[in-house]
Amino acid sequence: MKNIYLVGFMGTGKSVVGQELARQRKNKFVDLDELIEEKEGRPIKDIFAEEGEPCFRTIETRALKETSTKSNMVVSCGGGIVLDEGNVAIMKETGFVICLTATADVILERTRLHTHRPLLNVPSPKGTIESLMKVRAPFYARADFTVDTSRKSIKETAEAVLAFIAKNSE
Repeated sequence: MKNIYLVGFMGTGKSVVGQELARQRKNKFVDLDELIEEKEGRPIKDIFAEEGEPCFRTIETRALKETSTKSNMVVSCGGGIVLDEGNVAIMKETGFVICLTATADVILERTRLHTHRPLLNVPSPKGTIESLMKVRAPFYARADFTVDTSRKSIKETAEAVLAFIAKNSE
C-alpha cells in the first residue's frame, strides 16, 4: 500500500488528520517534525535559531528519504517540505501527496498558543501566514489532492482523503 504524505501550512491539521487516517487504515503514523526532533535531540525551533532554515531543510529531506523507504505509512510533513522539488518527487514516487489547507484566520486561531512555531514568533503573525501561504501556494498546488480543513472536522477531512485514495488506487 502506498504512503500518504500530508503537506500544507502549519495549523491545517496534518498531525491530527494523519493520526485519524493511520487509525482507519491500520497504518503507522509518522510526524516528520517529531522524527527530526528525536533524531537531532533538540526542538526544531533550536535548529532554526542555531543553524538556520537551510540546515533544517537538509535534515528534513534526509528524514523524508528514510521514511519513504517504508510502505503503509501516513506521514505528516512540515509546512515547507514542498519547497524542494526533490522532496515532492520522492513523495509522489512512493505515495499520495495530500495538501491540507485552511484560511489565514483559521490557521492563526489554531496556532496562536504555539510558541514552538519559529516562523510565527514575529510581530505580525497573520501577515506572515498570508505572505508564506502566497509564496507556497504554487508548491502546494502540486499535491495529488487538496482538502480545505477550515470548516471540516478531522473525521470529515480523513473521509475525503480516503475517498480520493480509493478512487485513485490501482
